[in-house]
Amino acid sequence: MTPDTFRALALANPLNATILERLPALGLEQAYLVAGCLYQAVWNAHDGRAPGWGVKDYDLFYYDPDTSWEAEDTAILRAASLFADLGVEVELRNQARVHLWYPQRFGKVIPALESSRDGIAGFLVRCTCVGLSAAGEVVAPYGLDELAAGILSPNPRTDNPTQYRIKVDSYRARWPWLVERG
Repeated sequence: MTPDTFRALALANPLNATILERLPALGLEQAYLVAGCLYQAVWNAHDGRAPGWGVKDYDLFYYDPDTSWEAEDTAILRAASLFADLGVEVELRNQARVHLWYPQRFGKVIPALESSRDGIAGFLVRCTCVGLSAAGEVVAPYGLDELAAGILSPNPRTDNPTQYRIKVDSYRARWPWLVERG
């Protein structure tokens, strides 16, 4: 799959398009729409479903070296106001802070991330490591071929077999044609 095809499939979900149109108004560095709302649009197109079918929330990553909870909370409140009329959950997270809460949530210490792209590259399932900027930049550190083919494989960078299994089982329950490798 080409970046242009990926972008077109992702933007077929009107909520993705609207969120990306508004994203610059937050004034955040390295801001990307990421994960489920993007890769699910690809898998939904394969199944002939609406692009937004099954999307639980819309995740946004940004990177601010200010790792205070107060700074992130201020950005989260601005995003909540900006996207309130969409009627969906938009979850904004500063990737510079991930290492601070990750051990408590997942039981593993991780090094500090150096960018939003670093955060995108860390999802548990390789083909789900995707992001899209308001300018249309596609971030897919492991490429788009596995995503297009529905191949699920563990991300060697993020070793968490229990959480990986939960994700894969959830995906396969909704898109049974997905295959697991590796």
